[in-house]
Amino acid sequence: MTAHTVEVPEDNAVFGQTTSAFASFGYSAAVRAHGLLFIAGTIGRRADGTIPDTIEEQTEIALRKIEEILRLENLDTSALVDVTSYHVDIRRHLPGFIEAKKRLVRAPYPTWTIIGVSGLASPGLLVEIRATAAYPDAPR
Repeated sequence: MTAHTVEVPEDNAVFGQTTSAFASFGYSAAVRAHGLLFIAGTIGRRADGTIPDTIEEQTEIALRKIEEILRLENLDTSALVDVTSYHVDIRRHLPGFIEAKKRLVRAPYPTWTIIGVSGLASPGLLVEIRATAAYPDAPR
């Protein structure tokens, strides 16, 4: 299997100092294999490392990070085929998440699974989003 690791540059404006998490936790932002781009779970931590209080801002930041990874691979959100999001206190935060998602995600829509969880990696995180995208030249 040929796989290509997508590297987010350390000076990337969208990720900022949060790029250090890739090395610290030993994972890649995304990996390209078999015509697909597998994007690791992204969180709503600001470029300066702080965590916003609102689900809306965390959702927007996480989705912007996914957009940035797609951009690094010359793709956009129309390439997304499958998304899974993990939500702390899902009943409380789902309406704000949906509002932010509506502003940023346009048709054609990917499949999307929404899962409630008891917690994420850092206190204060409310949502984590992972995604898979398909390259346009990938065999069908």
